[in-house]
Amino acid sequence: MTLAEIYNYRVALAYLPDFAWGLWSTLWISAVCLCLSLGFGALVAMGHASQSRWIRLGVVSYVELIRSTPLLIQVYFIYYGLAQIPVLNIPMPPLACGILALTIHSTAYMSEIIRGGIEAVDPGQVEGAKALGMSRRQAMIHIIYPQAIANVIPPILGQGAVLIKDTSVLSFIAVYELLSAGLTVLSDRVMPVEAFITPAIGYLLIYALMLTLSARAKRHFAGRRH
Repeated sequence: MTLAEIYNYRVALAYLPDFAWGLWSTLWISAVCLCLSLGFGALVAMGHASQSRWIRLGVVSYVELIRSTPLLIQVYFIYYGLAQIPVLNIPMPPLACGILALTIHSTAYMSEIIRGGIEAVDPGQVEGAKALGMSRRQAMIHIIYPQAIANVIPPILGQGAVLIKDTSVLSFIAVYELLSAGLTVLSDRVMPVEAFITPAIGYLLIYALMLTLSARAKRHFAGRRH
């Protein structure tokens, strides 16, 4: 049995516009969720350092809840559950629900990455900056945060690669992305190999690219420390 008998590339080429559109949707949805989760993740990371016990408790509870439940359940809860809450009662389109769910999910992981990057910087540097006449705020902005950014860029890129793969879950709520293009092939041609292998190749290439960027960023910032 030859490869052509297992995987009919002509079918994949015939649906190339569908896969291209699905790939584009996957990329821009991932980019939006990545930017949003970075911003909210920074706020959640700051909440870990809050002097308020209740804020810290709320932040920890949120992170642990998100990390301990499957993404698909979170997507279904946003899609089906929010509209059922009497206080809200706001029906949301599938795309908005998908972006909201992915952002909430990814924010929990981004906050831990950012918090870990900040905690990796020697806290004694803040005391040294104060001895030079800097305020704590100035020390954080000019000394701690630049080093923390160097620490978090590689893992953020890695989390971005995971986020791109996670967009496939949105096909369950009728958001068109890369996997949805494969489901179109499955529905039209009933050819599961071509329907699922083709998106898998796309996800694999994107994932490999993101991991390559993460590795290069890690080497770059490691070199700057020496």
